[in-house]
Formats: sequence, C-alpha cells, structure tokens
Amino acid sequence: MVNHNGYQGSQVLNSSNQIVAGVYTAAANTSDYFSLKQENDKLALENSVLRNFLKSNYSILPLKEFKKNDTLYKQQYSFMSAKVVNSSVNKRRNFLTLNVGTEQGIGRDMAVMSSEGIVGIVTNASTNFASVMSVLHKDVRVNCQLKKDGSYGPLIWDGKDYRYCSLTDIPTHSKIKAGDTVITSELSGIFPEGIMVGIVDSYERRQNESFYTAKIKLSADLKKVNHVYVIKNKFKTERDSLETLTQKQIDD
Repeated sequence: MVNHNGYQGSQVLNSSNQIVAGVYTAAANTSDYFSLKQENDKLALENSVLRNFLKSNYSILPLKEFKKNDTLYKQQYSFMSAKVVNSSVNKRRNFLTLNVGTEQGIGRDMAVMSSEGIVGIVTNASTNFASVMSVLHKDVRVNCQLKKDGSYGPLIWDGKDYRYCSLTDIPTHSKIKAGDTVITSELSGIFPEGIMVGIVDSYERRQNESFYTAKIKLSADLKKVNHVYVIKNKFKTERDSLETLTQKQIDD
C-alpha cells in the first residue's frame, strides 16, 4: 500500500523523517552533554593563558632596563589551570588534591584560586598530583585587606562553617562596614594582590582587644570547587632570600 499509494506513502515518509530527526536531535544533545567536560577544560585552559597576559601580573622595571629590553613590564605571576580530584571541608585541617604536579611545574607554596576567589596553598607535589592546604585549615594565615581603604589582617578559619572565615587585626580607625569587599594583600608573599576573598558579613571589637575582627563570607564555594588556577610567583625565591638575609643581619 505504501509503495503503490502516493498519499499513504508520503505520510509514512514524513513520519519516518520526523522519527529520524528526533533521533538525530537526541543524539546531538547527548553528544553536547558529554562534550561539556571537554569544553569546560578547554575554557579553563584558555582562561589561564589569558591571565598570563594581564597587565596586573607584571612589575615595573627600572628605566634603564626598560630601554635595554624595550619593555616596561616583567611578568611576575604565571597561571596554570588544574582540576580538583579530591577535597574536604568538614575537618579542622582540610586539603584538596589537584591533577597537576612537578611534571607540570607545580611546587610548594604556590597559591591556588578559583574563578570565584582564593582556595589555598600548595604544600606538596608528586609527579602528577599536588596537595593543597585549603583556607579551611587551622594553620593557614593569608594576609588580606579591605578593598576600599587597604586595612589588612590575617584571614583564619575557626573550624565551624566552611562558608566563613575571620579577618583579624583590623585597626579600629578603619571605616569597615558590612558588605565591604575583601581581597588578597601583597603582604601575603604568595597570592597576588587583588584576588577576591569574600564580603564582610559582620564585625566586632572583642573585649580587651584593640582591633576589629570581621566575619567574612567567602566568595568561593569550597564545597563545590572544581576547576582552579595554580599561581607561581616568579620573584618569590628572590624575595624570600633577601628577607632572610635582612633578618639574619638584624639578628646578628
């Protein structure tokens, strides 16, 4: 009937075409879904490359070096994308594991951040993996500052809520208020200045203390962090050596 009747034949053909189109659409959607991981990895890599060219990652050199090298800036920080393969937030000492290691140039005391804010500091690295001490660790101290006036202090975690840390030692002359933005300070020696940390939720001056302590809501959700950037400070060894030598001279 289909072969010898034009109307019935066209109807069956249209129906079969719709079915085939539906199958192709479903297959394409499925393929797109499973391609998301690759696309995310690709975007993370592209972002790390772009960050390497940010002007804020450079330091101004003396004029004579500018003339010699025909460039005003020297790159201080480099960024490498990585994926979190394991993490915790419910312990007093929380760590993350990344899928990059010494083979990729990762070493101790490198900063780790996500697109939302700071994450932690590299403590150990094997050939292809790195262990990161999270900011949710009782021994972590990261110098941070209020974006609006530069008042700074160490960021610490009290071991309670993974969404919050405390910013201590804020001078009482600071015009701090709820909603203020907190960023990293150059004084940290590990993190570049200006990386997002969080928002002031509340603050207080505790009894017998001559400074404010602020409750900071972290901008990065460390329970969901997936893609991160490992930051290498190319001047860190030079700076550390100079400061060690200076301290030795003072002690002597």
